[in-house]
Amino acid sequence: MYKIGYPLWRVVAKIGIPLRLRVNIVKDNEAGVYVATSKDLHGLICEAATMDELMTEMNYAISDLLSLELNGKPSAIPVAEFRFAFA
Repeated sequence: MYKIGYPLWRVVAKIGIPLRLRVNIVKDNEAGVYVATSKDLHGLICEAATMDELMTEMNYAISDLLSLELNGKPSAIPVAEFRFAFA
């Protein structure tokens, strides 16, 4: 697997090598939601009331952001591994 943000990651993704992405998740007790962001993939910010909802939202957002980053248009690009950091 190849980490998003490493040199030539766009080329690697286009030839079909699975990508790895680090996601930071924070529980906002005041608002009652989980918030996910990533320094590796610019623009990834999701929030949801439960972790299951957050995972669903992140999958859609990551797929859209990667396809826009790589092709300039939406398409399905799988991310094979998430690494979470809880704060």
